[in-house]
Amino acid sequence: MAIIKSGKVVIILAGRHAGKKAVVIKNIEDGNSGDKRFSHCLVAGIARGPRKVTRGMSKKKVEKRSRTMKPFVKYINVRHVFPTRYQVDMDLKKAVDEADLVGDKKVEVKKNLKKIFEDRYLNQREITSEKKAAGSSYFFQKLRF
Repeated sequence: MAIIKSGKVVIILAGRHAGKKAVVIKNIEDGNSGDKRFSHCLVAGIARGPRKVTRGMSKKKVEKRSRTMKPFVKYINVRHVFPTRYQVDMDLKKAVDEADLVGDKKVEVKKNLKKIFEDRYLNQREITSEKKAAGSSYFFQKLRF
């Protein structure tokens, strides 16, 4: 039974995005015959999170501060991720096509991810499931350690 499934919030442990949170899009358990012969997963996360928001700020200012989000998308070794107990119900499989991750199309993928992340961040109150809402709020919080 795999712990790392799509939609699971993970923390990246190694590399340039170490200490950042990400969501698993696809898990490849056995590896592939090409360059990655180890179990790995495709993750999309936040390289730079949204800025701090307080209750007294206007709606316009909240939107402006949430636009600072910068996403990343990459393949990563399963040993370099730490699965959390949180689950997110963002539909990232449609936004990230594996064929688009090579070349210039990766920029477009990141732009689409940014829109999805910003939309979810600004509309967190509309999530019906309590479990998914907890996962979403955890995903956008800065990791304190």
